[in-house]
Amino acid sequence: MSAHHDESHVIIAPLRIPRFGLWLFLLSESMIFATLLTARFVLRGTYRPPELNQTLGLTITLILLTSSFTANRAEIAIAHGKTATFLRNLLATILLGSLFLIGVVAFEWPEAMHFAPPSSGYGTVFFTMTGMHAAHVFSGVLILTLVYRLGQRGAFGPGRMWGVEGTVKYWHFVDIVWVFFYPALYLVR
Repeated sequence: MSAHHDESHVIIAPLRIPRFGLWLFLLSESMIFATLLTARFVLRGTYRPPELNQTLGLTITLILLTSSFTANRAEIAIAHGKTATFLRNLLATILLGSLFLIGVVAFEWPEAMHFAPPSSGYGTVFFTMTGMHAAHVFSGVLILTLVYRLGQRGAFGPGRMWGVEGTVKYWHFVDIVWVFFYPALYLVR
């Protein structure tokens, strides 16, 4: 074996296990979210309260989808060694994720309590689905913040960005879950 082959093996092999582990984790999380999505239709069919704030639902959805765009831009920037662009886009992702959480917890939930309390059938489904998703968004914001702080210290760059890559993959996963939850909660009727 050549020295070059040994070097590439050292760089690639350690990342195979974390990547595989991340995909297994996301697969297991997918099962939880798929169960919640299924429960929504089994428990409440296609019922949706007419009082549900469609404008708020669409607004927080657009905020979350935009955060996926900025997360992707951050990952691309650090892969090309553009640290300032990486940090700016990662900060935007953190702020958008936080804005989504505020929209859910401070606006969506108090409104829903009036027409779909957690003790009602739709309320149970609504608060469980949005609560589980909000918990994942919150953990994503925390991880993104950690990556941001490490990025400020120069921990990432081309060839050393697994922390960014794994975090962004998780963030995209959380966003994709909402792409399924949003229509199930707000649009299906």
